[in-house]
Amino acid sequence: MTLTVNGRKRTASAPPETTLLVFLRDYLGLNGTKYGCGEGACGACAVLVDGRAMNSCMVKAVSLVGKRITTIEGLAADGKLHPVQQAFLDVEAFQCGFCTPGMIVASTALLSENRSPGEAQIRERLEGHLCRCGTYPRIVEAVRLAAKGAHRG
Repeated sequence: MTLTVNGRKRTASAPPETTLLVFLRDYLGLNGTKYGCGEGACGACAVLVDGRAMNSCMVKAVSLVGKRITTIEGLAADGKLHPVQQAFLDVEAFQCGFCTPGMIVASTALLSENRSPGEAQIRERLEGHLCRCGTYPRIVEAVRLAAKGAHRG
């Protein structure tokens, strides 16, 4: 099967029942997308599919042929972090980092739809993303910072 991942056509031989999460991690070696619950309830495995956040543990890879898939690894460009990635670093919006890729991907999708979300909108969009360390206030702060563009220097 051939999928477009992070702007490149990537081919691997995987069974048709393979989830996108397993395809990314086990067949392509893209380990930034995390396996959390395997049930679509924690958001750790979020990726962008045609610009929209999606839990990769809940979708078969084969169903995404012809779609654009972006993982946490694909957000940075030309050696420069994506603005949301940089904002998460700037405000230290993580501790263990397990939820961070999914949070960043979901926040990127939100900001592509709404460049100036309020706190309630950010919290609502990230509601399905669990942070075991409880850094939610800093995560919201990072998204607000990225929305303002204040981290760009």
